[in-house]
Amino acid sequence: MTHQDDTDLDALAAQVRAFPPLNDDEVRSLLGRVRAGQEPAREELVDHHLNIALDEALAHGNRGMDVVDLYQEGAVATIVAVSEYASRGGAPAGLRTFVRRVVDAHLESALEDAAIETQSEEAFVRDAQVYETAEVGLRQELGRSATVMELAAVLHWPEERVALVGEMLDSARAIYDADIAQYLDES
Repeated sequence: MTHQDDTDLDALAAQVRAFPPLNDDEVRSLLGRVRAGQEPAREELVDHHLNIALDEALAHGNRGMDVVDLYQEGAVATIVAVSEYASRGGAPAGLRTFVRRVVDAHLESALEDAAIETQSEEAFVRDAQVYETAEVGLRQELGRSATVMELAAVLHWPEERVALVGEMLDSARAIYDADIAQYLDES
């Protein structure tokens, strides 16, 4: 974690500590007001349960997502959990447990999505490396740029995949080339 991450986390912790857990009577009163449609009561219940989002974010940290990002995901889950619990008519004593379960499930889902995205990105990097190797090899062999069909035959990929990877690489190269040109212009 960087210094900025520590600062952000400290700020979140201070914000959460400003709203300590409520007792059952306070929760009962606020749930009644939420059920009566009073938005400030829902917001107050959420504020007093954000410590769960922070605790769960810390517990789920170091698993592919930044703790601050996990807290943000947990805060959204807390809003959903409080609203749903109030609409279901849940008892005051069960709210914290319900919020914790919802936040935990949401964070697990977010981490799973992040892992899938990371795997997808890693697969693209591997595909790009294989594509570039084939592209260079065919250019040397043929004395010209290879066609999509020729690359597809060498790579044993469908032409659509070859075209997609090629387009993505061309876009990345254009951005990279523009960044280099800008750097050289500024030097």
